[in-house]
Amino acid sequence: MDFETVMLELETLSKERMKKMYISNGAHEPLFGVATGAMKPIAKKIKINQPLAEELYATGNYDAMYFAGIIADPKAMTESDFDRWMDEAYFYMLSDYVVAVTLSESDIAQVVADKWIASSDELRMSGGWSCYCWLLGNRKDNEFPENKINNMLDLVKNTIHDAPERAKAAMNNFLYTVGISYLPLHEKAIETAKEVGTVEVKRGKKKSSTLNAYESIQKEVDRGKLGFKRKYVRC
Repeated sequence: MDFETVMLELETLSKERMKKMYISNGAHEPLFGVATGAMKPIAKKIKINQPLAEELYATGNYDAMYFAGIIADPKAMTESDFDRWMDEAYFYMLSDYVVAVTLSESDIAQVVADKWIASSDELRMSGGWSCYCWLLGNRKDNEFPENKINNMLDLVKNTIHDAPERAKAAMNNFLYTVGISYLPLHEKAIETAKEVGTVEVKRGKKKSSTLNAYESIQKEVDRGKLGFKRKYVRC
């Protein structure tokens, strides 16, 4: 399946309702408005195709960029490739759910995510923290040095309330993910989440949202989800 065929297939799957929803979250033209689940049959036909993924991502079309993440080959991508993708990720649904997800399946995930977290760029920070959420929720606990995750919890505690808005949301999600999916620091995550308390995230013209990692962790523990790991990161 070539570039033109994929673009046509995506366009035929467009839904006005989805398009409006994506725009309300920060997407802009060009985009079709395709539900992510509707992309699966096309992805099954293509499987992994990095050159095609690059063509699609370069369009600037939100749906094509999302689909690029599904068929990309993360292990073939270099640090500069991920940086380039992040440069073109103009809102959080691309930085956190396309670039960070793709990065999480690469061998350089932690190196790149660490660099992004240390930047002062809102979407890079958000993507870096989100990448760790995908990693911790999928990989074995022994793949992460406990002292490193411990230091990251301290960083969240000390900086979350002054962080850029999207980074706040991703850092809060990191707290929650450590609390549920990284058992060595479950207790520390709970204590940190208690200290952090409620986090307010401003969302442009929309009403601000409030997040509370402590309450979210407790709900999942009550549901028996402690130690949860997802089998796959990408759909």
